[in-house]
Amino acid sequence: MVAPPQDEYSLDPRAVRRAFDRASATFEHGAQVHGEIRARLLERLEVVRIDPRVVVDLGAAQGAGAKALSARYRKAHVIAVDLSCHMLQRAARQQTLLRRFGRVVADAQHLPLASGSVDLLFSNLMLQWCADPDGVFDQVRRTLRPGGLLVFTTLGPDTLKELRRAWSLDAYVHVHRFIDMHDLGDALLRTGFAEPVMETERLTVTYPDFASLRRELQASGSCNLAAGRRRGLAGRRAMQAVLERYEALRRDSVLPVTVEVIYGHAWAGAIKPAAASPGEVRVPLASLRRRR
Repeated sequence: MVAPPQDEYSLDPRAVRRAFDRASATFEHGAQVHGEIRARLLERLEVVRIDPRVVVDLGAAQGAGAKALSARYRKAHVIAVDLSCHMLQRAARQQTLLRRFGRVVADAQHLPLASGSVDLLFSNLMLQWCADPDGVFDQVRRTLRPGGLLVFTTLGPDTLKELRRAWSLDAYVHVHRFIDMHDLGDALLRTGFAEPVMETERLTVTYPDFASLRRELQASGSCNLAAGRRRGLAGRRAMQAVLERYEALRRDSVLPVTVEVIYGHAWAGAIKPAAASPGEVRVPLASLRRRR
């Protein structure tokens, strides 16, 4: 049997895990943007009335989000989940005697959590590393109790658009494909979430030079893992052409980088019984109450 052709933008979870294992020693030095977006997502929780007993930080990296969630929801049991064992080993340093959280190594598409056991699932900049958002959302909905809340951020299509254009010299994939906000909203509805709300904002991050951008991406583990990437180093001429293209964008002595941030939140409806009609989602009345 002939295997189907592989999508040039597809991501191998094993390669993603290895990349973040390697970056565990440098992540905190290259994750300034990651930290800023996490802070903005945490701010959005301030207007949501919820008193969770179990909170999951999915894609927890070195545990900064789990630490913040432990401080915010002091009565809750917080669990940091990440694909990288090395990241979670470093997450242990975020704990204090009074603010501790569990740590679980797991793929977001195969969560080893009991169905209906989670009240709040928080995820910052993890979804763009998953090949199948529907599979992730399906697992998240399964683990959330009816009326539980999912809040997340991910990256939209305009992210790194300057770098994508600078590299448009050959047929290789040099920058990952990022999913549109509306497609993610549709995926939430397909997997049984109620009241999905999607928003987007564009940030412009600046760097003194191209080398600084590359160092930060590498330090944070944000390297090119697409199946269609070049397997060897680019030649000197190609790199020079990329640099010249990017330098043409320089303004006020700095190089711009666009980051399109997608914010999403949705409430878990009741899990549909087998006899439900196609496309039907049954939502408990309790999940329809006003929460702002």
